[in-house]
Order: sequence, then structure tokens, then C-alpha cells
Amino acid sequence: FKTEQYVEMVLTYVRMEDMSGDLMLKEYALDNLIKQALKKYSRMFAMQKLALHYEALRVTVTTDEKWLVFVLEQILSNAIKYSGENHAVTIHINRNEADNTCEFVISDQGIGIRKEDLPRIFEKGYTGYNGRADKTSTGIGLYLCREITKKLGHGIMITSEIGKGTDVTIVFERNNLDVRD
Repeated sequence: FKTEQYVEMVLTYVRMEDMSGDLMLKEYALDNLIKQALKKYSRMFAMQKLALHYEALRVTVTTDEKWLVFVLEQILSNAIKYSGENHAVTIHINRNEADNTCEFVISDQGIGIRKEDLPRIFEKGYTGYNGRADKTSTGIGLYLCREITKKLGHGIMITSEIGKGTDVTIVFERNNLDVRD
């Protein structure tokens, strides 16, 4: 599984350089994309005894399915890797009418990211304290996430607190969004 993950990351890195020819922007139900990523990592959730808190979001976004699912998989992979047993991963959205955006958030209760590492986590090759301690981190996953979301017209940001966990937020602009209540 890990070998497949690393090969996929390398292939994505190579393809990303000229991904504009590979983009298929359409409207997708965000729940369907989330379920694709969750299916891939369901065994890892079970092995790690992680709870998943997720209810249907009922949001349609304009994006590229393949590229956004890759981003979701990277975020889930990190949440699983840096969470201890019997913790939880939460998936939810924050609707922000004031600035016309919708924030999609994956939160974990893991070890968190040091404050001094946060400004550099999207840099290519940067692994930070946790990555150096883990010894298997490549420093490419979050870099790819940022580059892909940028090319898709989405934002990405991370907040974290040591010992409490990490929130990864993907921001969808309202013109790329259809919210169904």
C-alpha cells in the first residue's frame, strides 16, 4: 500500500508540471469525491482504530475529480499517519456568506505541527520536525496539495496545535460552488 502511495505521488509530481492539458473541470458532488478517498484509506482507519466523524455535506463544487481526490487522499494519509490510536478524524464544511466561500475541513486529533514549521509546510521537500522524526516523510505531499489546489482555483491552509491536532482547509470560491440545504 505504501509503495503504491509513493509511486502515485511521484507520478502526480511528474504529471503536475503540465496538468492544464489533463484538467476536466466539471461540477461534482463533494461527498462523492470524499467517499472515493475514504474508500482507499478505510483499512488504514480500521488498523489505526481511528473514528471518522462525517455527515453528508451536500455541496457541489466545480473542480477536477482526479486531481481533487488526490489532494483529499494526501490529507487523509497525513491525518492517519500523525494520529494516535483511538483518535478521530472529522470532515465538515464551514459556510462563510461574508466572503462568498465555503471551507472544507479535515481535522485530526494527532500530534500537531510545531508553530515554527507551519510557515514552511507547503515547501517542496520540507518535512519539519514530525517528518524528520517519522523518517518516511518525503516533503512532497503537502507541496503537491498546494500546487494542485492553486491550479484548480481553490485555496488551502493549515492550522495546528501541538498535542491537539491539525485542521486542513480547502477553500472553494462561491463561483465554484453550489450548496444544497
